[in-house]
Amino acid sequence: MSEIEPRGEEPRNDIDPADPSDPMPNPGLPEHQWRPTDVDPAQERRAERQVAGMFGLAALLALAFCVCYFAVPLDTTTTFLGFTAQNFALGLTLGGSLLLIGLGAIQWAKKLMADHEVIEMRHPARSSDEDRETTLGMFNEGVNESGFGRRPLIRNSLFGALGILGLPAIVLLRDLGPLPGDKQFNTVWTKGMRIANDVSGKPIRPSEIEEGQLTNAEPEILFEVDEDGEPVIHGTEALQVKAKAAVILMRMPPQDITAPEGRENWSIDGILCYSKICTHVGCPISLYEQQTHHVLCPCHQSTFDLADGGKVIFGPAHRALPQLQLGVDDEGYLIAMGDFEDVVGPSFPEIHQEP
Repeated sequence: MSEIEPRGEEPRNDIDPADPSDPMPNPGLPEHQWRPTDVDPAQERRAERQVAGMFGLAALLALAFCVCYFAVPLDTTTTFLGFTAQNFALGLTLGGSLLLIGLGAIQWAKKLMADHEVIEMRHPARSSDEDRETTLGMFNEGVNESGFGRRPLIRNSLFGALGILGLPAIVLLRDLGPLPGDKQFNTVWTKGMRIANDVSGKPIRPSEIEEGQLTNAEPEILFEVDEDGEPVIHGTEALQVKAKAAVILMRMPPQDITAPEGRENWSIDGILCYSKICTHVGCPISLYEQQTHHVLCPCHQSTFDLADGGKVIFGPAHRALPQLQLGVDDEGYLIAMGDFEDVVGPSFPEIHQEP
């Protein structure tokens, strides 16, 4: 049996195709087929305009993404399959922009970049210094052959599309949280707003709360409807209101209440009202011990004494539960006498924390 020639030597010319002991001869490569853009300048310019057009349209779609983010209402639904209009518009514009950049790059590579066969022999895992220098030279040669430097229309349109594509990322930073300012800490509670049961939506009278009972409640405005029977507050806005304005009501003997200074008249016949949102990381709380008047957060076991201004007596929370001042309107329903004086929700570095 004849031996296979080692790699790097001249190919053999004495191979007999009829002899099964000889290795298969190298079939070679077929004749190169030139593309229309290689031989026709008009076709080349047309392909260049196509690629630039895709990049340009990608830039416009990226701008449309930013416009849709602010112009399309968050809770509006489309007539097609009931998708949320804003999500549909954002996905369509951003997805289309990325798709066109990809299609433009493919079109550029297939019709305008250098078109020739490349043979790469196997080599050890680590290339020699000479091979590395050769590879770097080939990379630079590929850059030149791609026409990146001599096709300013494609180059500039690509840079423009990629640059504008960064705008959606900047716009989406707005969803990371509310902008700085005191307004972000306010809730919908106002003076005279009735307190409603969070299940039935009905306003609550003091006589309906028994001693030792804890009641989960919300602002009555969440259950109001307009002339068409639609909720006044709905969708994402309603969820945001619930997340900040949810409260708990409980009744205890008035003699058990140790009201902080300035809050002596915040209760009604032993009924107190506190935020339902834990001041540690914002979990909802409602595990009430009527004998001790303690309420426990189920997430990290922060414990608050509702009889003593909602102060923390155990756990990682640093601030007392915000208390809502109560009153009674002309029809005998419990109402808020204003918004919370303290910040509702988890603690942040800029919020003063009690020692």
